[in-house]
Amino acid sequence: MLYDQIVLRYGDLMVKGRNRNRFEKKMLEQVKQALISYEDITYFKSFGRLFVKLNGHPYEPIADRLKDLFGIVSLSPVISTELDLEKIRLAALTLMQSLPEKPSTFKVSAKRAWKKFPHNSQEMNHLVGSHVLRAMPDLKVNVNKPDVELRVDIQEEATYVFYDVIAGAGGFPFSSNGKAMLLLSGGIDSPVAGWLALRKGLEVEAVHFHSYPFTSEQAKDKVIELAKRLSYFSGEPIKLHLVPFTEIQTTLVQAKSDNLIITLMRRAMLRITEQLAERNKANGIVTGESLGQVASQTLPSMNVIGRAADLPLLKPLIMMDKHEIIRLAERIGTFETSILPYEDCCTLFLPKSPSTNPNLRIVEKIESLIPNYKQLLLDAVEGTEQLLLSPHHQTAVQAAGEDSWF
Repeated sequence: MLYDQIVLRYGDLMVKGRNRNRFEKKMLEQVKQALISYEDITYFKSFGRLFVKLNGHPYEPIADRLKDLFGIVSLSPVISTELDLEKIRLAALTLMQSLPEKPSTFKVSAKRAWKKFPHNSQEMNHLVGSHVLRAMPDLKVNVNKPDVELRVDIQEEATYVFYDVIAGAGGFPFSSNGKAMLLLSGGIDSPVAGWLALRKGLEVEAVHFHSYPFTSEQAKDKVIELAKRLSYFSGEPIKLHLVPFTEIQTTLVQAKSDNLIITLMRRAMLRITEQLAERNKANGIVTGESLGQVASQTLPSMNVIGRAADLPLLKPLIMMDKHEIIRLAERIGTFETSILPYEDCCTLFLPKSPSTNPNLRIVEKIESLIPNYKQLLLDAVEGTEQLLLSPHHQTAVQAAGEDSWF
């Protein structure tokens, strides 16, 4: 195998100040979980970086998995060699001769982080570059825009030779910034909001409202697949809360305030989600709202709906256009699932003219007249089904109202 290690680089924010050790520990745990099927891979940490020793495994499938993990800004497959000039030269030439497409131009970019090495960075550029040129006489040097930038990183423990820098997902490692509940519908927007929340280092638990028999099993399966896809990016299983919403929804319809039905439903959803958040020690609620996209996402509507919750409402898509959201959905692999034609409870009983400017006093008055409204919300919480999901597996766990769910 040409490459024997992969170096992972963190973002600047993660390696600053007192939080550095905590972030690096989270990053290592996340990488180990993502590569759990590779039993003989080993790891070691350096300042602002993590090294994955391949131990004979091809780097391509491992790099492909790691580039989607949050907290990694970039990664490179490297040849590691001893702190010896001739061995460094040999590694550099081996890499250049093994490139799948022969370049016309190159340059050497050496970095001497270990200052006891006898040659400085400029000297190494010349010493390595001249060695490659002698062996590959058709190659030319172009310091401004080379076909290949051959990098030589001299550290205290070893020298790393590489050329490829693969962009990572960036952000923060999973759960490094706390936990939030994600309102996950079957649409395009909410999975993208979940991905962005994960990218910011949030652990998310998804909450989906279903109205059986008005909504189908296929609609529920669709949401399960979306949650599984999000769990791929988290590197950890994701808990999905499936909330029975039929009785609440039909009760709200009976209130005979058709233009406010969406406002009333979403306020009920926030109240239920907040109770689930309290039971699961979450400190925020993530939604897929985009300003002005639909009637319930005008600023007056969001103001009235948001008053139903005390927890912070996190809205990653709030200033994004629909085409931007679709592009992200396609990039993360949720779009094709999201557009499957299975209804969710938010599409049921839609009024012809939903209010875009609801009155908070009127909405609260309607809620106060609903018989046993608080008990209906509590019954929905108690009847919530929970699944623990990973990309290729799901496990049923206990209902929210029971003492524990493992």
